[in-house]
Amino acid sequence: MAHHRMTGRLARGATRVALSCAAIVFAAGCVGPFATQSPPPPPASPTPPPSPSGPASIGPSATPTATPEPPLSLALPATRDARRIRVTIQPTVPDSGVGHLTIRVTSLATTRVTELVLRWPTPLNGIVFLSPFQPSSSRLTDALVQPWTKWVIGPGEQGEPSGTTSLGWGPLDPGATLTIPLIATRRARGPVAFDLQLLAGEALLATEAGAPAETRVSIP
Repeated sequence: MAHHRMTGRLARGATRVALSCAAIVFAAGCVGPFATQSPPPPPASPTPPPSPSGPASIGPSATPTATPEPPLSLALPATRDARRIRVTIQPTVPDSGVGHLTIRVTSLATTRVTELVLRWPTPLNGIVFLSPFQPSSSRLTDALVQPWTKWVIGPGEQGEPSGTTSLGWGPLDPGATLTIPLIATRRARGPVAFDLQLLAGEALLATEAGAPAETRVSIP
C-alpha cells in the first residue's frame, strides 16, 4: 500500500513538472529564434522650413536715359561731305563792348570747297552777336565786294534750318587756309558755350580725324 501511495505522488509530481516544462517551452518559443519581430519605424524626416508667404521684392529696372543736349546746341545735318578740314578758333570777347571771334579753316581736301558755311544757334545773338563786319552805311552800299557770300538768319534760302544762323565764306582751295575774323558784340555778361558747324553748302564737312565738323566754342 505504501508503494501505491508513493507512486501516486510521483505521478502527480511528474505531471506538474511536465506542465511546467511545457509552459517554459511555450514561453521560450514565443521569444525564440522562430519568433518574427516587426522592424522599428523609420526616423521621421525633418520638416522643411516654411517658405516666405510674400512675393520676392524686385527693384526697379535701371533704364538708361538720354543725356540732355547742352544749351545752344545744333542738330547734325543729314547731308555729309567727306572732305576734311582743320579748324582753330580764338575768341577775344570782353565782358562788354565789341571783340572778335577769329576762325581759321585749313582745307585737307584735294578739291575746292566753293562755299564754306559757318552755322551756329540763333539764340546766341542775345548773348554775343556775331557778324562779318560792323553794320554801317558804307558797308551796306559796298556789300557785293565783301569777302563773304551770304548772310542768313533762320529758315531761308537753301533750306536753312529753323533757329540757326549761317554765314557763307569762300572759296576754300585745296591746302589753303581761310582766316575769318567775326565781330563779336557782347549783349549779355557771363560765359557762354555754343555749337559751331562748318559745312560745304548744306553738307557737313569732316574734321581731320574724320568726325563731323562740329565744335563747341566757349567764350569766357
